[in-house]
Amino acid sequence: MFYSIARELVRFAYHIVFHITVIGRENIPDEKGGYIIASNHVSNNDPPMVGITFRGKYNFMAKEELFHLNPIFTWLIKRLGAFPVKRGAKDSSAIDNALDSLKRGRIFIIFPEGTRSKDGELGRAKSGVTLIAAQAKVPVVPVFIKYGRKRFRRRCVISVGEKIGADAFDVDITDKRQLKAVSSRIMDSIAKLKEEAPDVD
Repeated sequence: MFYSIARELVRFAYHIVFHITVIGRENIPDEKGGYIIASNHVSNNDPPMVGITFRGKYNFMAKEELFHLNPIFTWLIKRLGAFPVKRGAKDSSAIDNALDSLKRGRIFIIFPEGTRSKDGELGRAKSGVTLIAAQAKVPVVPVFIKYGRKRFRRRCVISVGEKIGADAFDVDITDKRQLKAVSSRIMDSIAKLKEEAPDVD
């Protein structure tokens, strides 16, 4: 109940503060879970922005530092689907949490670059997205988010690409080259969405 109410409140607030345009709605899966959303990352608004665009409940990784700001904020982001990840280190517990969320039929949101881009340019994908997709045997939906200049009713374009089938992630998870190659394919899909995205002021 809390999740549904919070989601609708966030949706209402974001549609007031932002002028949101969604491109590729036909690519949004009918299923309400059991797949991964892989998106570029340029703002702290990205997780909720994706969350109000897709149907279903979702989970996502958030840097561990956010869970130590204050008890109320920690409680809130946990209830909204966040769980901590240690950046710059192998975090098996975060991978396990991601796999568990997919097994429970949730949508898992991940930012393959591993950190926010300060200039809007795409970086290299880390192997985590492929590692999770390969073990969970689920498809990945690429997403590109773009914001206009900061102001009230700031423009935001969310481009949703075609789903990459689970068979694309049938790889040897112990082979780093395979993991990097498939992760790069995901970033290529996001890059294509970026090229086709309209300009925003």
